Amino acid sequence: MLQRLFARRQDPDEAAARALYQAIVDQARLPAFYGEGGVPDSLDGRFELIILHSALLVRRLKSDGPAAGALSQLLFDVLFQNMDENLREMGVGDMSVGKKIKAMVTAFYGRLSAYEEGLAAGGEALEEALGRNLLGTVGSTAEQRAALARYVEASAAALAQRDLAALRAGAPAFPAFPPGPDNGP
Repeated sequence: MLQRLFARRQDPDEAAARALYQAIVDQARLPAFYGEGGVPDSLDGRFELIILHSALLVRRLKSDGPAAGALSQLLFDVLFQNMDENLREMGVGDMSVGKKIKAMVTAFYGRLSAYEEGLAAGGEALEEALGRNLLGTVGSTAEQRAALARYVEASAAALAQRDLAALRAGAPAFPAFPPGPDNGP
């Protein structure tokens, strides 16, 4: 009874942002990324996959103009609130959390820009951006970079087909990984 009495009503956009973030995390946890994809199964690798999927969603939401602006901002806020909580759970001191979050935000915007440019140019440019950012701490093969680039292109295409109502329902519909040769756009 008290829980209902004191329960805070959640803004529908905030609930949508949390659902989208959960979908991002679920997708980033797929074992195939860490196997066939060559993404390091480490804190950095997991962070990079979350950032990649977040960047794809923010990119999609930006294409919907101001109507999706609030949702995009809330997704960003949920992402970095979660990063803050995770850093604290790992024992990072209060004095260091702010600096680490600032570096993560800078990394996010850098990745967002690199992936947008890579998607616009396609082919080798996208593979290079993924190799530098997502796979940067390990050696990767040309096949892994190509498979990840096909996946990112397929994800961007799938997200472009999702209407705002589906995204607000927390259903981004990321494609499978690894993509088949015919799964790309």
